[in-house]
Amino acid sequence: MLSLEDAIELTLSSVTELEPEKVKLGEALRRFSMQTLHAKVSLPGFDNSAMDGFAVVSTDLSEASESNPVTLKCSGIIPAGRCSDETVRPGHCMRIFTGSPVPIGADAVVMQEYCRINQEDGTVSCMDSVRPWENIRMQGEDVRSGDQVIIKGQRINTRAIGLLAATGHYAIEVGREPKVALVATGSELVEAPQELAPGQIYDSNRTMLAALLKSVNGSPKIYPIIRDELNATCKALEAAFKENDIVITSGGVSVGDHDHVKPAIEQLGGSINAWKVAIKPGKPFVLGQVNGRTLLGLPGNPASALVTYQLLVRPTLLKMQGATDCQPAKRVGVLAEEFTNKGDRRHFVRVSIDAQGIISSAGGQRSHMLGSLAKANALLDIPPHARLAKSNQAEVIMFED
Repeated sequence: MLSLEDAIELTLSSVTELEPEKVKLGEALRRFSMQTLHAKVSLPGFDNSAMDGFAVVSTDLSEASESNPVTLKCSGIIPAGRCSDETVRPGHCMRIFTGSPVPIGADAVVMQEYCRINQEDGTVSCMDSVRPWENIRMQGEDVRSGDQVIIKGQRINTRAIGLLAATGHYAIEVGREPKVALVATGSELVEAPQELAPGQIYDSNRTMLAALLKSVNGSPKIYPIIRDELNATCKALEAAFKENDIVITSGGVSVGDHDHVKPAIEQLGGSINAWKVAIKPGKPFVLGQVNGRTLLGLPGNPASALVTYQLLVRPTLLKMQGATDCQPAKRVGVLAEEFTNKGDRRHFVRVSIDAQGIISSAGGQRSHMLGSLAKANALLDIPPHARLAKSNQAEVIMFED
């Protein structure tokens, strides 16, 4: 039985990056950059005003106050988006607005709240002093032209899109969205809204996994439910391998007489590279390959499928898109109760962590239970034969959907 770390390493090594594609920035959210990009312009691109007010020579106002206002001659107006050819000389000022270029000669902006305009003679009484460069945004103080703004493998969030757009980029190369086959096996499975016959259950894994795949840019193709027959399993997997970049199966990976995923891989000329991982739930995980394409076989119980997806499938899909950080987000909290693992496998307990960081069990932990699964937003990793005491700090793996 493999350790989780060995299983992750084997799974990641079974795939390679997909070819990049170029998309507009508006379509790049949550994708992974396949190139390192640099700023084409500085931010700000020029010295500009941080306030509505008047561009001045700071020494003119060194003694200005409410009781001792200083009067300046206003020699023009500079709206945002326009530059002035005039120079601000001592004893003069220019009307300026937020974002307007600072004119030559000015080295500060006095806020309009501290100014009184005399409409009759065009003078401005200033009632506050200013330091040199006060209320001025300096060229390149945020980003300089040529600075690195995104690196290869970085996940593109809304803030990165804003930075890229502001520095002159309109498109970016990203990792292609992987085409993912979703195949569920089990003669007991039925799709809603069909009526259930005795002994049948509704399939939930394909729908759940499809939603998870979309959250990491996967493009799922859901195949019809496969009955527990070797020939049917072979036929379905053969089509899935031909039509997709990677295949994910649900069910049929254990040791029962009706578990046909592993024999089907071998019958298609493939190999079984890993089977059984020392975790609970999720021990009967299969890593196989057929003609260079990877299959990740998940257990059929919903909690087992979700845990193995989170720990093994999700990082694999991220790597295929060129991500440099494939690990899930983690958060530290405080245990609201005691947690115990009496077994010899790591137990990934479904928990809920609230806004204050309090970690509580989501409910029943048996692998078929969906009620508690729906209430969970994280996994608590409990080592074998371990006890985690109430009120202790602990780290949880967050579900990112």
